[in-house]
This record gives sequence, C-alpha cells and structure tokens, in this order.
Amino acid sequence: MDVQQAYSDGMTAGPAKSERIALRVTTRQKQTIEAAAAALGRSVTDFAVQVAVARADEVLADQRTFSVPAERWAELEALMDAPVEPNPGLADLFAAPSVFTKQ
Repeated sequence: MDVQQAYSDGMTAGPAKSERIALRVTTRQKQTIEAAAAALGRSVTDFAVQVAVARADEVLADQRTFSVPAERWAELEALMDAPVEPNPGLADLFAAPSVFTKQ
C-alpha cells in the first residue's frame, strides 16, 4: 500500500480511537514527518498512523504469504509427488524409544 492509499484509507469513518503510541524521534525525523503530512494536507497523527499501519500490513503479509515462480513450484510438486525412498536411519530413529516417553 502506498502513501496515497494510506491517505485515502484514513478518510473513512471507523471505530473510535482509544489507544495511544508514544514515539521518540530526532528533530530531523519530526521535521520530515511534519513536512510529508503537510504536503498531503493531513495532521501528523493521521499521516503517521496511516503510514505505520500500511507498513505493518506489508511486514505481516511477508510473514504470512510468499510467492514462488511457476517453474519452481512445479519442481516442488514433482519432488512431493515422487515415491518416497527408504531411509534406514530414519526408520531406526522412529523405532527407538522417545526421550519424551517414560521408560
């Protein structure tokens, strides 16, 4: 989501705002944020909240979803569909008593 989208999302009425977030910033950061908010005709609070939420959504989306090129996906599917090869070491591991089971 870009800043313009974040700006327009802030135009709709939503639930009442009851939570606060306090931030410490440098003088330069504050001036930059104020200038950007003014350029969009927004309050610093509206601007900061909309941009922070948009960025948070991007970060969380990166944690929940990912994309794979079609050819790589086909390779993965082929590997998953291939017959399983015997693995004696793994069979021995599963045959041994678990360290989590009382003896």
